[in-house]
Amino acid sequence: MLDKPDDEISRLTAELAARAGKPAEEGYAMPAEYYTSPAFLAHEADNVLRRDWMCVGHVGELRNKGDYFTTDLLGEELLVVRDPEGQVRVLSNVCRHRANRVAEGAGNARRFVCQYHAWTYDTTGALKSAPMMKQQKHFDQSKCGLPEFASEIWKGWIFVNLDGTATPLALRLEGLAEVIRNYHQEDRYLVFMEEDAWDCNWKALFENFMEGYHLTATHPTTLHPITPTKLCRKMRTGEGWTGYHAFYDPDYPPRGPFHPDLTEDEKMNSPMYGIFPNLMVGMGTDFTLFMIIRPDGPGRVRIRWGVTGQKDEPTSGATRGYVDLCRAFNAEDKEKLEILQKALQTRGYQGGPLAPDAFEGTIWDFIQYMGRRLSVQDQA
Repeated sequence: MLDKPDDEISRLTAELAARAGKPAEEGYAMPAEYYTSPAFLAHEADNVLRRDWMCVGHVGELRNKGDYFTTDLLGEELLVVRDPEGQVRVLSNVCRHRANRVAEGAGNARRFVCQYHAWTYDTTGALKSAPMMKQQKHFDQSKCGLPEFASEIWKGWIFVNLDGTATPLALRLEGLAEVIRNYHQEDRYLVFMEEDAWDCNWKALFENFMEGYHLTATHPTTLHPITPTKLCRKMRTGEGWTGYHAFYDPDYPPRGPFHPDLTEDEKMNSPMYGIFPNLMVGMGTDFTLFMIIRPDGPGRVRIRWGVTGQKDEPTSGATRGYVDLCRAFNAEDKEKLEILQKALQTRGYQGGPLAPDAFEGTIWDFIQYMGRRLSVQDQA
C-alpha cells in the first residue's frame, strides 16, 4: 500500500532527523524517496527554500543602471534590476493589474511596460502610468507598485528571501568569508553565464558538486589530473555553508596568475563550497565556477551557471579554455546524475554509508542543514 503524501513526508522527515543526529563517522546517505517524492519536494519548498536565502544571479549581469534580467523561483516571477541610484532590487515581475509579466529576458531599460494593458513601472518598481485608470474613483497609483523581495549581495552573488523572514545572510557566512578572503572573489569579473537543465533532483546535484569522492572516478581525464580525490581536505564549515579544499596535483602546472595575498598553501588548492541551499562554488586560483540551482519537479533541476575571472576578458583564450573545461566535467556529472535519478526509482535503496569526512563530510553537513530546517521546531 502506497503512503499518503502526509505519511510520506512524516516518514522522510523522521528519517532525516535520525540520520542528521548521527556523528559524521556514522553518516549515511538518504533513501531514494528523499530525491523522488513530489510531496517531499513541496514540503522542502514551503519549509526550506522559501524561508531561506536563495541565489538568483550575479551582479556582473547588472553592470549599468537600468540593466535587468528576469528569472523565476518556486513559482515567483522575478525582475532583478539596477535602479537609478545603483541599488540592485529584486522585484515581482507580475503586473499589479491583471498578472501579466512586465519584462522578458534581459537588457537595459528605464521603464517596464506590461504588454497586456500598458501599465508602466520604473526601475524601482513604482507604477508611473496606468492608461485611463484615473477615471476609476478608488484607484490609488501609489499603492500599485511592483512588490520588492528581501535581497542581499554577498561576494557578487544576488540572493533573495521570498518570505522575508530569514536572518541576515552575511552574518551566517562570516566564517566562510574568512576562509576565502585572500582569493578576493568580490573583485572577480563575470565573464560567462549560461542556463541549463538536468534530469536529476536538486539535492543530488548539490551533493555531487560538494564532494570530492567522485573526482577521480567520474572525471579521470578532466579533474583527476588537477585535483585528485586523494588530495581533498574538508573545509572548516558553519551554519550557512559547507565545503572542502581540492588540492592540486604537484605535477600540474601552476594555476596563476596568483593574487598577491594568497599564501603558498592557498596557491595549491581550490576552495569548493556550497552556500545552503542552492549556490555551489568552485573557486580556483585563476577562475571561479558557480552553479545556481532551483528544482523543477523532483526529477529535474534548472541551472544558471557562470564563470568569474581576475580579468574582464570574456573572449580571451584563458577564459574560453576554462569554460571548455567546465563544460567537459559538467557533462560527465550530468551523465552520472541522470543515471542516478533513474536508479533511485528502485524501492530497495535505503542509502549507504558515507565516505570519510575529507571526501563526503560535506554531504553529512547538508543532511544536517536539511534536518535543522525541516525539524518540528523550525516548522512551528
